[in-house]
Amino acid sequence: MSRLKDVTLGFIGSGVMAEAMIGGILNEELTAPEHLIASDPRAERGDELAKRYGVRATPDNREAAEAAQIVILAVKPQVLPSVLEELEGAIAPQGLVLSIVAGARIRAIAEGLEHSAIVRVMPNTPAQLGEGMSVWTATDTVTNEQRLQTQSILQALGEEVFLEDEDYLDMATALSGTGPAYVFLFMEAMIDAGVHLGFSRRIAQQLVLQTLRGSVDFARQSAAHPAELRNMVTSPGGTSAEALYQLEKGGFRTVLSRAIWAAYQKSKYLGELSSK
Repeated sequence: MSRLKDVTLGFIGSGVMAEAMIGGILNEELTAPEHLIASDPRAERGDELAKRYGVRATPDNREAAEAAQIVILAVKPQVLPSVLEELEGAIAPQGLVLSIVAGARIRAIAEGLEHSAIVRVMPNTPAQLGEGMSVWTATDTVTNEQRLQTQSILQALGEEVFLEDEDYLDMATALSGTGPAYVFLFMEAMIDAGVHLGFSRRIAQQLVLQTLRGSVDFARQSAAHPAELRNMVTSPGGTSAEALYQLEKGGFRTVLSRAIWAAYQKSKYLGELSSK
């Protein structure tokens, strides 16, 4: 039996990630649509979710929070301070707050809501397909049952990893949270290169997408380190060796590492803003 069967979940914010969570929860039949309530200032967005998923919708954040045992913060970082002010005192004493707000520190959320049971999660966009990667942490006042409920929610979105130290959430933001953007840019560059070689864009995209998918599946099923897998397909003096030489010469590793570090620093900066 689902741990969320009779639990009401209130979504504060109804954007892409909130919808991904709603879809995952319902696809896994963790609870019924009537136990989900989503708030959004745009009435048309609420109507869209109600029609698509059968959930309750409201333009009132406080109404959604007061109706729920688990409140999911899914708003933009820049509006979080005003949302916390609006929701102050609205969380049930035994309720759980689950935040997916990028960069927002637990301390700022707890102080803003005057509530201590907080879970902070860093999901990513493949959660929309049930293939996400979520990294999360929790305060000491989150009960064991609430932790198991959190796991159920996140496993409906893909894989999940719990870490004790909140600082790892900023690292996860830079690596897995922002990671799909790096992959999409890499895909785009490969497709453009294929077009430059002479392929139609449709064929180039098909070649690239299946190559990436097959490579990831192969790496997941193999016990070998990625460096070993790379060596397996790199013959001395061959085409792979020549291509890899150009990537290394162009600083591919260094640029990628700098990009991830920049994303990490930005996540920390956003966290500092939310704490002020």
